[in-house]
Amino acid sequence: MFLRATSPEVFRAKKCNSSYLYTMIPKKLQDKLEARKVENTFRQLSKPHQLVDFASNDYLGFSLSKEIFDLTHHYLEEAFIFQNGSSGSRLLTGNHQLYTNVEDLICDTHHCQSTLIFNSGYDANLGFFSCVPQRGDVILYDELIHASIRDGVTMSHAKAYKFKHNDLDDLKHKYHFQQEKRAENSEVYIVTESVFSMDGDTPDLKAIANFCTENKLYLVVDEAHAVGVFGEKGVGLVDSLGINAAVFARLITFGKAMGCHGAAILGNPQLTEYLINFSRPFIYTTALPPHSLMTIKAAYKTLQHTHNIENLFENIDFFKEQVEEHQLKDHFIESASAIQCCIISGNERVKKIAKRLEEHGFNVKPIVSPTVPKGQERLRFCIHAYNSEDDILKVVSLLATFIE
Repeated sequence: MFLRATSPEVFRAKKCNSSYLYTMIPKKLQDKLEARKVENTFRQLSKPHQLVDFASNDYLGFSLSKEIFDLTHHYLEEAFIFQNGSSGSRLLTGNHQLYTNVEDLICDTHHCQSTLIFNSGYDANLGFFSCVPQRGDVILYDELIHASIRDGVTMSHAKAYKFKHNDLDDLKHKYHFQQEKRAENSEVYIVTESVFSMDGDTPDLKAIANFCTENKLYLVVDEAHAVGVFGEKGVGLVDSLGINAAVFARLITFGKAMGCHGAAILGNPQLTEYLINFSRPFIYTTALPPHSLMTIKAAYKTLQHTHNIENLFENIDFFKEQVEEHQLKDHFIESASAIQCCIISGNERVKKIAKRLEEHGFNVKPIVSPTVPKGQERLRFCIHAYNSEDDILKVVSLLATFIE
């Protein structure tokens, strides 16, 4: 029996088998939730707090920048735009002129031919991988690639195989093995990240790019954690390494170092046309509102003159110095990025140490299995331009004490 939607009071009054109907879910789902609790992998939304931030992706502090906030407002008023929403998808009514302006700015900044803005990095990866690789094609992806790419790959009709993390030899081996079996007209896509979100490390992008060029393979690089951090004015690693021409598609996001929202896929004009025609997350999603687009523009403008990137790398260096001084280096994955990961095996143990850091005023997130493989649980320290040396010193000192 189904009840018509009504007020919470009426719901509370109606019972079914001694349980409130509006709280019931299928038993199979209940069992999965209970299993998560037993395994200590149950996820919950965090509450607002005033802890010292070593957890967010806001590496430059742009999400709290009054300068960017005011500049966004100025851009909107200057263009006489007083519009809260976009009113529809870009193919219907939401393709505001601001889209063209911002996409041109992205092309100029990242030295690419064409770009297409998506509502989020997840949407962009899902939109790309679900429609670009075709039936019979082969996708070779790094085993630690982001979940959004894995989900997109799962939705495609291509055959997908993982290679060992940052291991070019294993990539070559997997490619040559598949080369013997794949159809003559099939394409091969090589997928990696420039900075891995759960390890903070970087592959040898130049070597991978050379391999792809030599064998006429399509290289796709997710630059979510590199844009705004690496390269001159935060252009990312692909651009700063000069391998733009060897990369078929780049994903960049604005919700991390850029401090706002949205994402974009960078490539050639034909790729953009194809995505507009076949990428379902793009086609059937309400477009970003003007305010979001102007925030992206303001963030790029601020990148041109800010010293936040320099401050960030000074803090990264200081954090690594403290890790070495406190004899913790063997616990950490080698990384030159803002993501510094301390391996602490076991969900219960890593959560316990994170909780103790929280009790001392520091927000450091535990990354537990199944997000990472069992035995590879970790504390993920995100370093920011605004972290003080005193806070860095204190959090590393506490970590050393709690690990002992």
